[in-house]
Amino acid sequence: MTQKSDITADLFVTCVIDQLYPEVGVSVVKVLRRLGVAVGFPQDQTCCGQPVYNTGYNYEARTLAKRVLEQFRVSQYVVVPSGSCAATLRVFYLELFADDPQLLEEAKALATKTYEFSEFLVKVLKVEDASACGASYHGTATYHPSCHLLREMGVKEEPKKLLRSVPGLEEKELEGAEICCGFGGTFSVKFPHISEEMVADKIANVQASGADTLVSCDMSCLMNIGGALNRQDSGIKVRHLAQILDHKSE
Repeated sequence: MTQKSDITADLFVTCVIDQLYPEVGVSVVKVLRRLGVAVGFPQDQTCCGQPVYNTGYNYEARTLAKRVLEQFRVSQYVVVPSGSCAATLRVFYLELFADDPQLLEEAKALATKTYEFSEFLVKVLKVEDASACGASYHGTATYHPSCHLLREMGVKEEPKKLLRSVPGLEEKELEGAEICCGFGGTFSVKFPHISEEMVADKIANVQASGADTLVSCDMSCLMNIGGALNRQDSGIKVRHLAQILDHKSE
């Protein structure tokens, strides 16, 4: 299944995956390596700064962002298993350093080589058939597109192409798929009651889809939706796309 490649990609693992879902990071690395990519991991990487930036703490966000620029300065590609964090590196850093010409140039250089995981597979590695990853999944799945991945990154079809090509997987349509799940990082903390109603609508649609698995490219969304499903004792599983592509059915 491994493809020959001279591509090197450094993984920006994200805080949520590093602290709460390390198995997702493992799946990302395994899939990339199966496709012949040499995967690096800067050990001193930290948060991209999105939570503090969204809350209005620009100085603190710049401090974190400068560290990211330094850590990934020599990377050929930077792969991020999150549309939210990828958008921070590729879109929001350009806003954050708009008044600093030198750092803005560094941010632009980072932006040109930063890709969300599914986007990297399709656009850089030219993989559109999940069998190239060795994937197989016996079950039904529906897909939730995260807000930043869809709206800031403009990544819409890439995850769907990969998911639809997984041998054994039956896709189910998700009503209101492009509507936010209500997490939004600090939004769910600032406006908990609104967030609760939004995720209630989302899980109702997930359950109505008839799928046994909900797939997304952002673990923050899946943490929010999965938590709501668990509180209703639902048997629906939540999985990052990388976990599906890494899965081999017996």
